Amino acid sequence: MGVTATGSPQTAIFSCDTIKLDLGGREILKGISLAVAPGEVLGIIGPNGAGKTSLFEVLSGRIAPKSGKVWFDGSDITGLQLFQRARLGIGRTYQTPLVPEDLTVREVFKGARQAFAPYLTRHHAEWGMELVNLRVDEAMPANRLETLNRRKLLLACLLMRRPKLLLLDEPAAGLINAEVDELDHLIRLLSKEMSVSIIIVEHRIELLATIADRVMVMDAGEKIIEGDLDTVIADPRVHAAYFENVEEAELA
Repeated sequence: MGVTATGSPQTAIFSCDTIKLDLGGREILKGISLAVAPGEVLGIIGPNGAGKTSLFEVLSGRIAPKSGKVWFDGSDITGLQLFQRARLGIGRTYQTPLVPEDLTVREVFKGARQAFAPYLTRHHAEWGMELVNLRVDEAMPANRLETLNRRKLLLACLLMRRPKLLLLDEPAAGLINAEVDELDHLIRLLSKEMSVSIIIVEHRIELLATIADRVMVMDAGEKIIEGDLDTVIADPRVHAAYFENVEEAELA
């Protein structure tokens, strides 16, 4: 059962309340609230410049908000930095799957295993590779991996730590349809069978249609609407803010 953003932090594994953010004298986020239950997938869509990635910067702890609160597992974590949130069980991926240029796949896993205590064993890395179906030679330089395998490598490094929440920023970017289908299967496995909560920013509506329990639409730093995908897409405010902009961009 979904958790609405108006619910108390105690009813969700993760939530934020009236997040505001100013950068360079501009108001980037204008009182964003959301919440996600254990094993739930919350999709976030909106036009470029809506504030989606900026929201992830705040939720992950890379940037402190001007005001508002962030809650995780019943505790106020607003003042915690990114590395502190990672140790609590919050993982994040980025739009561009950057991997270390000079390390092999095996060395990337070693760095992730020894990033902080408790240190993990090679068995954890093998489990992570198997979970994301990463079938590559571990001696291969990580920067030679194709886009999907780069994303799998980074996800496997996060999943070794058994996170409770994943923040996925456009994970389908650069993937062909067959690869999106594989990503779909993985997200379903994580959320429905492993009870990992997932907040995903994504432009691929066809992916959100199959994985998202709820969808939130942002525009100009504000939340327009939140609900099931069909209801959200049918809202005229969403068409005005998002789909018309997408159509204009495609025609340009």
